[in-house]
Amino acid sequence: MRRAGHAEWTKLRTDAGNVWLVLGVMVLTVAVGAGVAVTSRCDAAGCGGDPVRLCLTGVTAGQVAVAVVAVLTVGNEYGTGMMRTTLTAVPRRLTVLLAKAAVLTAVTLPAAAASVLGSLLVGRFVEPDRGFTPQHGYRALSLTDGPTLRAAAGSVLYLALVGLLSLGLAVAVRDSATAIGIVLALLFVFPVLARVVADPDWQRHLQQVAPMTAGLAVQATVGTDRLPIGPWQGLGVLALWAVAALAAGGRLLRSRDA
Repeated sequence: MRRAGHAEWTKLRTDAGNVWLVLGVMVLTVAVGAGVAVTSRCDAAGCGGDPVRLCLTGVTAGQVAVAVVAVLTVGNEYGTGMMRTTLTAVPRRLTVLLAKAAVLTAVTLPAAAASVLGSLLVGRFVEPDRGFTPQHGYRALSLTDGPTLRAAAGSVLYLALVGLLSLGLAVAVRDSATAIGIVLALLFVFPVLARVVADPDWQRHLQQVAPMTAGLAVQATVGTDRLPIGPWQGLGVLALWAVAALAAGGRLLRSRDA
C-alpha cells in the first residue's frame, strides 16, 4: 500500500494539469462565494438570509473542478493504456483503488480547507457592509460559532466526498468524458427534478436522496428545522453515494481486464 500510494502521489503531482485544477478548486470556490456575498443584502432584521451559506456558495462551483481531478486520476491512465502498467506493478487491484482514493483525499482536503477558509474570510469582511450586522440579528462570521464551524468542516468533507464519488464512477466506466457526465448529472439533475415535480412529498424525497442537495445541507446555519434533511444526515447521504461508487468501481476493477 505504501509503494502504491507513493506511485499515485508521483503520478498526480507530476501532471501539471492536476496542479492547475487544484488551484482552480480554490479560485472558483472563493471567487463565486465572494461574488454572492457582495451581491447579497439584508436590509432589515429578520431578512432570513444565511450569511454563512451565502459565502460558501462557491463550493457548488469548486466541486466541478474536484470531480474533474478525480476522474482524470483514473481516466488518463485508461486513455493512455498506463493502467496496464499500474496493475502489473501492483497486482492487487483494490490496493490500487485505495491508494488512488487516499492520495486524492490527501490533496482535496487541504485545497478544500483553504477554499472554505478563504470564502469565510471574504464573507467576514464583506457581509457586514451588506446588512448582515448585529443590528439585524447577525454576528460576525467566526469559527468559534458552532454552526459556522460545522458548515465549514462539512463543506471541506463535502468536497472530499465528491472527489471519492467521482473516482469510484471513473473506475467503473473507465472513460473520462462519460464519468464526468455521470457525476455532473448526479449532482445537478436531482435538484432540477425536485423543482419540476409538483408533489411536495416527492420533492422532499428527491432532496433527501440527491447527493448535492443532501450534502450541502451541512452548510445551513439558519432555519435548519425547515431543511428536508438534517445537516450531518445529509452529508451522510453523500458519503453513502461515495461508498457505493467506490464499491462498484472496486468490484468492476477486480472482475475486468485492464
